Amino acid sequence: MSLQLIAPQVVPPLDEGFRPAVLANRNFQREVDSAGVKLVLGLERGADGVSRFETKVLPEGHPNFEANYQFIERIVKFLLWQRGGHTLYVGGSPKIAEHLKGVYSANGARHFDYKFMGEQVYEKEFSVIACSVDEVPAACETGKLLGRNLNGNRIGFDLGASDRKVSAVVDGKPIYSEEVIWEPIKNANPEYHYREVMTALKTAASKMPRIDAVGGSSAGIYIDNRPMVASLFRGIPQEKFGEIKNMFLRIRDELGIPLEVINDGDVTALAGSMSIEDNAVLGIALGSSEAAGYVNNEGHIMGWLNELAFAPIDYSPNAPADEWSGDHGVGSMYFSQQCVFRLAPKAGIEIPSAVTDAEKLKFVQEKLEAGHEGTVKIWQSMGVYLGYGIAHYADFYDIKHVLILGRCTSGCGGDLLMEGARKVFETEFPELLQKIELHLPDEKVRRVGQSVAAASLPVIG
Repeated sequence: MSLQLIAPQVVPPLDEGFRPAVLANRNFQREVDSAGVKLVLGLERGADGVSRFETKVLPEGHPNFEANYQFIERIVKFLLWQRGGHTLYVGGSPKIAEHLKGVYSANGARHFDYKFMGEQVYEKEFSVIACSVDEVPAACETGKLLGRNLNGNRIGFDLGASDRKVSAVVDGKPIYSEEVIWEPIKNANPEYHYREVMTALKTAASKMPRIDAVGGSSAGIYIDNRPMVASLFRGIPQEKFGEIKNMFLRIRDELGIPLEVINDGDVTALAGSMSIEDNAVLGIALGSSEAAGYVNNEGHIMGWLNELAFAPIDYSPNAPADEWSGDHGVGSMYFSQQCVFRLAPKAGIEIPSAVTDAEKLKFVQEKLEAGHEGTVKIWQSMGVYLGYGIAHYADFYDIKHVLILGRCTSGCGGDLLMEGARKVFETEFPELLQKIELHLPDEKVRRVGQSVAAASLPVIG
């Protein structure tokens, strides 16, 4: 038996086959209801990081028991990319645990996730442990109260694929900023990256009497100031990647001051939280892929991965596959320029092939601004995806504010995204209208920039 998929009440104009994860999950929980038994998932990231997720499943012997397999596998997939983990505890069902062991194994359907979460991110073999409900480790989710430290002479930097930005910040005010073009992806020598970052820091330092702290942001997965996986450094040979992993620790030790580097999505969420002057903020950037960051209700950055580009939001068997992980229906195919390119043929648009992705997006966006009917349907479809996606995210995050960012939101595209998401809320999730406020970046949100938020990460003394 398979999980029952529910058709949305608000249908994306260019995707009638869309089957939102949130509707299937909630329908399954209604079906389980009083007949269900508790299942507890525990995800261990390290000594100070354990997530727990509790749900109900159908008991063994139930005629539809095997529907549990699809439901729980998709939940595990989401949790792994939201929160991370090298060890999965499955408490309450030995059969489900055994199924997940097979799926998340070197030869299983999720072999990509098995290797990625184990060897690449946490540097140990990924494992699935069957246990009782009471044996699942207790949650340890304190996170870090990073940011909002504006005292002193600070440097904030952001490392992008095409440029590196740095700012000198004194008592919360940027007194100097620069953007320098660089080519990190093309450089295989770790020393190139070290020199470029140090040059940026020294330039900013020359504008202040001293440096008290350094904070930075960059795309990728960072654990304790170490980039474990990052697109910027994909040109580095595996045998030299250890130098990249320790680069920021080396810089910190050489400067002899506090230094914190985290994922750029988390810094964006932090900047939004500082500007809005509230917490429980999820930032979603629709760019070349989907980037995300989160600040919890206490203002903490959780140490989660927040790589929602690889978290499923569509359970349709015909959902598009992500070319990197090979999985279907994940965020990158719905909340990025990849979605624009995927839907363009359905909208009657032929995109030039011999140009960069940035130029392809600009080509389609120019048609959008001109009012091309098919192009409008692309962004309307993305808005519907966004509404169901945020509702799904709200089952895993405590959210009061969602920031919608990225180059796909420019021009009238941002308004269409917001209209679509709000229509979904009004139709299917009216309770979310009162709970979650959607924001496009305006002057209020931009008041605290990325550089100031990054610079504010470390605590001085």
